[in-house]
Amino acid sequence: MSRRVVITADDLGREHGTTEVIVALLAEGQVSATTLICVSPAAEHAASQVRELGVVPRLHVTLTSERGLPRWRPLDTAASLVDPDGTLSDDPLALGARGEAHDVVREADAQLRWMRDRGLMPVAADSHAGTLYGLHGRSWLAEALEWCARHNFAFRLPRDPEPYFGGPLPPPLAAAHQRAVALADALGVSIPQTIATNRRTAHELGVYERLRDDYLRRLAALPEGTSELFLHPSREDAVTGPDGVVRTWEARLLRDPAWHDALASEGVEVVGDWWT
Repeated sequence: MSRRVVITADDLGREHGTTEVIVALLAEGQVSATTLICVSPAAEHAASQVRELGVVPRLHVTLTSERGLPRWRPLDTAASLVDPDGTLSDDPLALGARGEAHDVVREADAQLRWMRDRGLMPVAADSHAGTLYGLHGRSWLAEALEWCARHNFAFRLPRDPEPYFGGPLPPPLAAAHQRAVALADALGVSIPQTIATNRRTAHELGVYERLRDDYLRRLAALPEGTSELFLHPSREDAVTGPDGVVRTWEARLLRDPAWHDALASEGVEVVGDWWT
């Protein structure tokens, strides 16, 4: 068995600056996949851009807004997902405290219809801000996997979660993860071997080189099978606060010769998905 990796640029459609960067990276072949936020006002333009490239994004099921941007609205009348003004909260903990499974599924259906109505036929999904996984309160992982099975979708759930979390899971979370992997297998929902991303802030990293070196270590540690590295590349002016710096660094990384040299020297094959 060989080592393969899907290199994903998350958050296509978040706003125009991020979309511009991700579309350019796709056109250059620097990433092998992307995920689309359908609830953003920039989503229509993003969908048009990737259609021209012949790229079909994954559905990035989005149940929260983003801090620093005007609040997004759900595509369905999902009462338990929204604040009193009808917008999606930008606090995942607020969603985790009140969201109901039936509203989550209805909103996922609405976002999938939105993509299909625009000629994009995704075959996989994942969760924006990790809300489906129960990291911020209620978990809708079982419902998400059952929803994926109904649509014959793959789903971003790592078989081995330690590279993402940076170590063993706490016992209750480990048990929930094992149940979810078993359910995915029972339902025939394809999942990656592992996933990894940067979870540190610009303040914690300090300089670009620390981010680059961390991704190089992650690349070297990838196991046999197909894994996923997901990044959030953007322009610094498109994302408020220190997150904008990190997203700019991730865009830089994907074009860095040291990164491409490492892919070649490690013998890791870049692929577009983990389910074929």
